[in-house]
Amino acid sequence: MSGRPGVCLTLAAVLLAVVSGCGLTSGSPMVDDVEPGTIGRGKPLEGAELTVTSKEFTEQLILGAIMGIAFQAAGAEVVDRTGIQGSVGSREAVVKGEADAGFEYTGTGWITYLGNSRPIPDPREQWLAVREADARNGVTWLEPSELNNTYALAMNQANYERYGTRTLSEVAELSKTDPGAVTLCVEGEFANRADGLPGMEKAYGMSVPAGGITQMDTGIIYTQTAKGACTYGEVFTTDGRIKSMNLVVMEDDKKFFPNYNAAPTVNSGTLEKWPAIAEVLAPVTEKLDNTVAQTLNARVDVDGEDPHQVALDWMVAEGFVEEK
Repeated sequence: MSGRPGVCLTLAAVLLAVVSGCGLTSGSPMVDDVEPGTIGRGKPLEGAELTVTSKEFTEQLILGAIMGIAFQAAGAEVVDRTGIQGSVGSREAVVKGEADAGFEYTGTGWITYLGNSRPIPDPREQWLAVREADARNGVTWLEPSELNNTYALAMNQANYERYGTRTLSEVAELSKTDPGAVTLCVEGEFANRADGLPGMEKAYGMSVPAGGITQMDTGIIYTQTAKGACTYGEVFTTDGRIKSMNLVVMEDDKKFFPNYNAAPTVNSGTLEKWPAIAEVLAPVTEKLDNTVAQTLNARVDVDGEDPHQVALDWMVAEGFVEEK
């Protein structure tokens, strides 16, 4: 899944090929009939024409809409280029100035775009490192949110009542005291990545026999975990199905998995011209966390609602904007 721990394109030739074929178009106008609420007062972006981008998965579509709605309330005319397939297309649009801004993930910036192999455990330090390094590429990272879309293991309520684990350290201990109890449903990529299952097992001293590991597609993992077909399933921490299926997420108590905190990324030239972008987005970003993301994502992935409408409803409910 792009932008989360999934896609790592490191070869320049691959990157160029993807960018050249990403199919960026002129986009379409965002036409939400909104006025300033607690953000955008005085319309500091009046006269700006800003293009917002995102990747194609649910959370990114929602975040892109949130950003565009905030800009509109502050007086900007907004072009919608959300929903670009893969990480590279939306990233390169901001780098090249073909788009002005989009929400990005710190771990993706550090590992995928900047080519580092080791994540920084502290979320703030990770963001600071990305911000400093990416400034050389003409991209400014604004203050990050608490929304951290990273890997985790989760279990259903029945298994939680049976085994009572709350942390990965406790899962590791259970794998030693009762080896048959720990069965895993995971994606093929997670099963083989250094920052996935092999690294997690090493970090926690966990050893799950091959017979206890079943590889499957992401969506099936959630349903199988909810049914109890496996004790633990690999999940993404902001996925709406965690909440809708009442799964219990294990704490990564040794901070093994990379931080993927969402933060606005802005073309530095755009930000220099329109510095109010930072103050417009700051209160919105500050409100984003995993609970908010799970709730909004579930409205799309579980209830079938439109991502843009979900974003607008949230912006209005939080008082950030008002509908005319």
